[in-house]
Amino acid sequence: MTRRDSFKCRQPLTVDGKSYEIVSLPAFAKSSGIDLTNLPYSIKVLLENLLRHEDGRFVKAADIQALASQAEDKEIAFTPARVLMQDFTGVPAIVDLAAMRDAMKKLGGNPEKINPLVPVDLVIDHSVQVDQFATADSFAFNTGVEYERNRERYVFLRWGQKAFRDFRVVPPGAGICHQVNLEYLAGVVLTRMVDGKLWAFPDTLVGTDSHTVMINGLGVLGWGVGGIEAEAAMLGQPSSMLIPEVIGFRLMGKLKEGTTATDIVLTVTEMLRKKGVVGKFVEFYGPGISSLPVADRATIGNMAPEYGATMGFFPVDAQTLKYLALTNRSPDHIKLVEHYLRAQGLFRTEDAIEPVFADTLKLDLSDVEPSMAGPKRPQDRVALKNVKASWKEALPPLLEKKTKGGGAPTRIPADAKAHIANNGSGYDLTHGSVVIAAITSCTNTSNPSVMIGAGLVAKKAVEKGLQRKPWVKTSLAPGSKVVTDYLEATGLQTYLNQLGFNLVGYGCTTCIGNSGPLPETIGQAVKDHDLVVSAVLSGNRNFEGRINSQVKANYLASPPLVVAYALAGHMDFDPFKDPIGTDRDAKPLYLKDIWPTSEEVQQAVQKVDRTMFAKEYAVIFNGDDKWKALPSPSGQLFSWQSTSTYVKNPPYFDGMSKSPTNLSDIKNARVLALLGDSVTTDHISPAGSIPKDSPAGQFLLGRGVDQKDFNSYGARRGNDDVMVRGTFANIRLKNLLAPGTEGGCTVHLPEKSLTTIFEASVQYRMEGVPLIVIAGQEYGSGSSRDWAAKGPALLGVKAVLAESYERIHRSNLVGMGILPLQFKAGETRESLGLSGEELFSISGIANDLRPKKVVGVKASEVSGKSRMFQTILRIDTPEELEYYKHGGILHYVLRNLV
Repeated sequence: MTRRDSFKCRQPLTVDGKSYEIVSLPAFAKSSGIDLTNLPYSIKVLLENLLRHEDGRFVKAADIQALASQAEDKEIAFTPARVLMQDFTGVPAIVDLAAMRDAMKKLGGNPEKINPLVPVDLVIDHSVQVDQFATADSFAFNTGVEYERNRERYVFLRWGQKAFRDFRVVPPGAGICHQVNLEYLAGVVLTRMVDGKLWAFPDTLVGTDSHTVMINGLGVLGWGVGGIEAEAAMLGQPSSMLIPEVIGFRLMGKLKEGTTATDIVLTVTEMLRKKGVVGKFVEFYGPGISSLPVADRATIGNMAPEYGATMGFFPVDAQTLKYLALTNRSPDHIKLVEHYLRAQGLFRTEDAIEPVFADTLKLDLSDVEPSMAGPKRPQDRVALKNVKASWKEALPPLLEKKTKGGGAPTRIPADAKAHIANNGSGYDLTHGSVVIAAITSCTNTSNPSVMIGAGLVAKKAVEKGLQRKPWVKTSLAPGSKVVTDYLEATGLQTYLNQLGFNLVGYGCTTCIGNSGPLPETIGQAVKDHDLVVSAVLSGNRNFEGRINSQVKANYLASPPLVVAYALAGHMDFDPFKDPIGTDRDAKPLYLKDIWPTSEEVQQAVQKVDRTMFAKEYAVIFNGDDKWKALPSPSGQLFSWQSTSTYVKNPPYFDGMSKSPTNLSDIKNARVLALLGDSVTTDHISPAGSIPKDSPAGQFLLGRGVDQKDFNSYGARRGNDDVMVRGTFANIRLKNLLAPGTEGGCTVHLPEKSLTTIFEASVQYRMEGVPLIVIAGQEYGSGSSRDWAAKGPALLGVKAVLAESYERIHRSNLVGMGILPLQFKAGETRESLGLSGEELFSISGIANDLRPKKVVGVKASEVSGKSRMFQTILRIDTPEELEYYKHGGILHYVLRNLV
């Protein structure tokens, strides 16, 4: 592990008579003369990582000193101890590794060099959809359909289990990767044999899901990266990053009656978004965190991508040890965690000196109020008391109806409604009807207090005679089987079932876009009457077009509120003033009548115990009978099937040489997409359903796939033919080159003929025309989706020009050989007078390309008039520059291994 020890800090540590090798932070402080007392805990963990991996190449002594001193604009190399994947991002990553093995053989190298050098865990959790709901057999039905749809993918993963070393797969139906990581996979402190010595060191990781940061609630340093970066980490490449600025978030006080951990995180998300913490670490401190259990901390950490930070870190303390015991970590391991971290100055105590941060915020937890967020972004918090009024304000813009042909948008009548007959009576659907109520996603389903809170709301509602509204599609998708154990032990699952919140699967479901279709009568009514209907879910993402293609307004809420809105059935509802229903005597009932007290919740939480964790995680890798019955191919190389529409050898390495070609400037490029602010990776590469009339849908039909078997974009990420056709195909994408349209539309220039983005890219390729994308602020925000970079690269996009970037997406663009350029401060497309119809030439690439170089762009109009402006190259580090020179990070790694 340690190749060099410039600061003489390698020491033994003995715990219960067992000796471990460590790099000692106190020894470093003494040797270097740098006082670490006030250093943020997260930086101390990063510092240990650099000390342990000092090699004189990626990690130099000067880098270590710079980090300890928190120098600015200094590049460092972080080497994670392990990699975590979910299947939507994991399958294409393993496809890439399989393709690299093929390419390695063609280049004359040894294919077995393409192998994980650090432990990798892949949890299959994103593929189950809510096809059936509100029945006792919903789980069995949905799981059966999942296996039918994803058989090819799962067989491929079973090959990967045998073909690659240090690669484990958690089969379907076990839980969400982040909750499984929190409850089982994470060690807080890890041990590993290296050169005959047993080392102890902090657990660190990167994950192929932006919500990997949930593990920060356990005091584990880690964050989400693109699948491309994760593959490099698996192959032993350190993650290049700038020394992060650490923002301290001071918590004080305690939550007041009636509020939940979800309310905290929505408040924190709003505050940090306003503060601006993109690319920064956030570290929580202060007396308020002492009362926060790890489950609450993990809820807050989970949404770091939503508040824009690299991560939201909580240091290890007594609460962490308590959680490790609850989740059945061994007493010996817990003792090692405490002794190691105390020896390193990494264990937080009540009397510890508070760290010094670059900047700080503070929140008194007693000021937190019940909240929701929506209708389109997780940072748009709305106090629960204002939700009804906020909905009325949000509705008018949602009533605008785009046209496919690019004509002027029309307005949907504000009083539109549909009458649906129901058992002789019937009901009306209107704008704002809640058609989906989903307890889903890692954010909240890992937290017993809010899950039990939902169960208690259900219990009180059923006892008072309330029922869910008949138009609401309800679902419960816990993050692990432990949740089912404690909901059954408390007797609360029975009441959830009576309101339609039956178990539908253990997976991400609705939050990732796997909400499944609306019931036919509901879906048809929404379509026929252009209704703006709503979803309420306990997830972390509510971007437009993500949850369900027919649902325009999506609100994030705590699980208890999800149950409440299933009962109310409409967004035009004031939970503090309006009745939520009537009791058996026809008397009005209010939310306060069915809302549990904190004491009731805590009494029920006491029934969660370590035996539940012991039982479920003893068999986590076994899988059910369906998993065991799948074929398990073997061999060093994967046998690609030409008929497969799920798993295909991608074209990234076609014609690859042993040495990179010289860089060249970009000349006379056309704009493929002209986009506004907050374009997410969901807009660029949707994960949800594949429309029949889309290029991807037409491709699948042409390959003999029935529409009912389309599955989702997320499930088909192992096939580049599907995914390149699905790039920029989100039904809510607004390409300003084709005003009045929604979806993957553009115009082919210069004649301005309306077409799809995929078809335009094919035509431009035939014409030999390079492509660029122009966007506004926060380009690529949202999930760390590698296909949001892979897709544009395969479309022929050579550069993106944006006002600002989300951290992971910017890195992914570089990793796929796409040049990220940023407008200079104060400049925008509008201020420069760019229509997007110009020809763009970008100079300064071929010669003297360096990180953050000022790069010139020339925009030429048809009239012959042109304008020059300058942009900032957002290749931020020398290592990223090497990736770009090689055409991408995988090409760089492959050439080095050859």
